[in-house]
Amino acid sequence: MRQLKKLVIAATAAALTLTACSSGTTASPAGSTSASAAASSAAAKPKVGMAYDVGGRGDQSFNDAAAAGLDKAKTEFGLDTKEAAATTGEAESAREERLQQLIDAGYTNIVAVGFAYAKSVGKVAKANPEVKFAIVDDASPDSTAANIENIVFAENEGSFLVGAAAALKTKSNHIGFVGGVETDLIRKFEAGYVAGAKAVKTDIKIDIKYLTQPPDFSGFGDVAKGKAAAEGMYQSGADIVYHAAGGSGGGVFTAAKAAGKLAIGVDSDQAKTAAADVRSVIMTSMIKKVDVGVYDFIKSIVDGTFKGGVKTFDLKAGGVDYSTTGGMVDDIKTKLDDYKQQIIDGKITVPAK
Repeated sequence: MRQLKKLVIAATAAALTLTACSSGTTASPAGSTSASAAASSAAAKPKVGMAYDVGGRGDQSFNDAAAAGLDKAKTEFGLDTKEAAATTGEAESAREERLQQLIDAGYTNIVAVGFAYAKSVGKVAKANPEVKFAIVDDASPDSTAANIENIVFAENEGSFLVGAAAALKTKSNHIGFVGGVETDLIRKFEAGYVAGAKAVKTDIKIDIKYLTQPPDFSGFGDVAKGKAAAEGMYQSGADIVYHAAGGSGGGVFTAAKAAGKLAIGVDSDQAKTAAADVRSVIMTSMIKKVDVGVYDFIKSIVDGTFKGGVKTFDLKAGGVDYSTTGGMVDDIKTKLDDYKQQIIDGKITVPAK
């Protein structure tokens, strides 16, 4: 009996030892707890994919403004991010594949930069209802769904202000506008610019040139075409040219410097972001705060407050404005701010077409 009792006690102790080794943290190998916590922390990081338009990060304009919003959010929220960009002349299927590849890689919060993604975002969002999307510059039926936020801007209002600035500063009563691709969106820039200029001088001459027509979107990334269009305007007597042409705007600035004339930037404060050797010719820029729209979308993901639908950034909301870098519009700032307030107050309605 005594021998049997000893065997039972020994067997029980062994069983308890095995149980302790197979469960709980007391018998876990050194470092496994911290490794598990690190893995959990990594998994908790919001994963955001950014699909740029033609020109991508580094275009010194539209895409870079979106990148700035992503960078700010990444610094603030510790995001896991992945970026990809469209290429000139690519098929619609390439945009769809780019979005789906980001999703397949685990980036289930997607920012599509530019209206050219409208159809692709609509199609991919429908196929992936659990994924949250934001598209910049489009609120068409193509990109409308419960899991899509449409980030749009009152480009016509901001363009009105730089049009007024051009009319107030021109010495030849002759200015120009270079649009990247002739779409409804870019016509909004043109409409506002023309309205602002004519509000100051009804008889002002305005040259207008679009670099390409849809479905050719290379007009947003062709510096040579931007340069040629602006050169023609300067040679015909224009002394200030405003561009809404993305990366092609670099050519407009180069032409302005060669002609000894002035230019107006777009989307970003391009007197700060353009190539250093042309910044001196940038009189002002129409600032379109794409960075704010992108950041707000990501913040809503982090906060758990995301809601699909149209979100408009106008003058009243601080979504568009004009820049004063370089001091070239300091002497007319009071007049520009008066126009700005009249638009905010509803005394001036700026056309969008």
